[in-house]
Amino acid sequence: MSGFSIGEVEKITGIKAHILRYWEHTLPFLRPQKSMQGRRLYTDHDIDLIFRMKYLVEVRKFTVEGAGRQLLADLADKGNSRCITEISGIRSELLNVYRLLQKCSESALP
Repeated sequence: MSGFSIGEVEKITGIKAHILRYWEHTLPFLRPQKSMQGRRLYTDHDIDLIFRMKYLVEVRKFTVEGAGRQLLADLADKGNSRCITEISGIRSELLNVYRLLQKCSESALP
């Protein structure tokens, strides 16, 4: 099972691990899978949702609950879906670059 650990998500998004865990508790649509050892594994889609939450909370000044409601409304709105899909695609490509850089740095170690 592959995915991003909570530490990697913290580095990628700039959101602290305790806030990520709180958002998981508060938002029903943010539920990372767990590994056999019980560690969280975030998908590209999870990271996309986290970035959107971060924008709504930090830039638009929504509460966490309000941001969650807005995200649900955005996901239901067909007009926004094209832009959201394009942004998600770009973010996925960047996450793939991040994964590649991680592999390269791991293989470069003596």
